[in-house]
Amino acid sequence: MDQVDCVVVGAGVVGLAVAREMALQGRETILLEREDAFGTISSARNSEVIHAGIYYPKDSLKAKLCVEGNRLLYEYCRTHQVGTKPYGKLIVATDASQFDDLAAILYKAQNNQVPDIEMISGEKARELEPQLQCEAALLSATTGVVDSHGLMLSLLGGFEDAGGMLAYQSPLMTAKPIGNDAQDGFELLIGGADGMSLRTKLLINCAGLSAPTVARRIEGLPAEQIPKAYFAKGNYFSLSGKSPFDHLIYPIPEPGGLGVHLTLDMGGQAKFGPDVEWLEIEEEGEISYAVDPIRGESFYAAVRQYWPGLKDGSLQADYSGVRAKIVPPNAPAGDFCFNGPAQHQLHGLFNLYGFESPGLTSSLAIARHLEGLIKSSL
Repeated sequence: MDQVDCVVVGAGVVGLAVAREMALQGRETILLEREDAFGTISSARNSEVIHAGIYYPKDSLKAKLCVEGNRLLYEYCRTHQVGTKPYGKLIVATDASQFDDLAAILYKAQNNQVPDIEMISGEKARELEPQLQCEAALLSATTGVVDSHGLMLSLLGGFEDAGGMLAYQSPLMTAKPIGNDAQDGFELLIGGADGMSLRTKLLINCAGLSAPTVARRIEGLPAEQIPKAYFAKGNYFSLSGKSPFDHLIYPIPEPGGLGVHLTLDMGGQAKFGPDVEWLEIEEEGEISYAVDPIRGESFYAAVRQYWPGLKDGSLQADYSGVRAKIVPPNAPAGDFCFNGPAQHQLHGLFNLYGFESPGLTSSLAIARHLEGLIKSSL
C-alpha cells in the first residue's frame, strides 16, 4: 500500500491553496477531487470578489484571515500574472435611517484593521457614481475582483511544481485510523474507476459543501464533532448592456448575506446578487442550481433603492451558487471552523467546515493558518 505524507480532499480554491502550501512545506501530497476537473462547484459559482474584511466580528477567523488574505492575494496575483481588477466598493446608506448602520460597519472595519476605508458624503459618492442614489457611503479601496479560474490554475501549477499530484474522479470513501488515536496515520479507501488504498500521516478535509459528509466517512471521529450542513443558495442576475457603475455597489447587509449588490466581472460586465434562498435539503446532491427567473422580480425593488434608473426587463437569470454554512437560518453568521486534533483527539486529521465567503479572498491565508495549526499539533 502506498504511503504519503498528506492527503487533501477537495480541489476547490481552498483545497488547492492548502495542497500547494503542504507541498511547499516539503510534504509528499496527493489532492483528491471527486469531479473530473478542479474548482467546479462553489469555487466556480461565486462573484469573484476580493473582500476587504469589513463585515466580520472582531477577532473572528473570517476577519483575521480575510484582511491577511486580501493582501496576500493581491501580492500573489501580481507576482504570478493572475488577473485582478481593484474596482473599489461603495457600501451605501440610501436614506438617513441607515446612517447608524453605516457607522457600525465602519467601526467594525476599523476594529478589523481594514486598510483604505472611509466614510464619504452622498454628494461625494455621486461624484464617483452619478447614477447612484445614496445619502452617505463607505468607500473601500482594497475591494476588487479576481480571475478565479486563473487563480486556481496558478495554484494547481504551484502545487504540481512542488511535487504534488491531483487525482480526479477519486472520492474519499472511508478513512480508518491506524494505531491509537491515529498516531500512525490513516488508511484511506478511494473510489473511482480504478479505486485504490492509500496510507497518509496527514488527512485534510477541504470538501466545502460536502465537508460534513466526508467527515462522516472517517472512522473514530465523534459525531458531535461533525456540524450539520445548511445550504443557502445565492441567485445572480446579469445586467443587459453596459454597466453604469465603475465601483462595486453594496447596500446595507441583510440576514444571511450582503444584500442584492452590484458586482463587476473582469471585463466590466455588471451582475446583481446573490440573494439568500435557504434550501430545505439534507445533502449537497439535492441542490438544483437552476435560477428561477421569477426571483428577479424582487431584485428590481432592491436595486432601485440605490439605482433608481434600473429599467424594467434589463435583468436576466444568470447562475447560482450555494454557501457552505454550518449555522441555520436566523442564527448569527458562523465563523470558519478548523476542526483538528485539539477538538477530536485524532492525530493528523483536520476538517475545514463552513468555508463560505470570504473563502476565496482568504484562501492563501487559510493555508498558512492551517500550516501553523499542523505544526503546533505535532
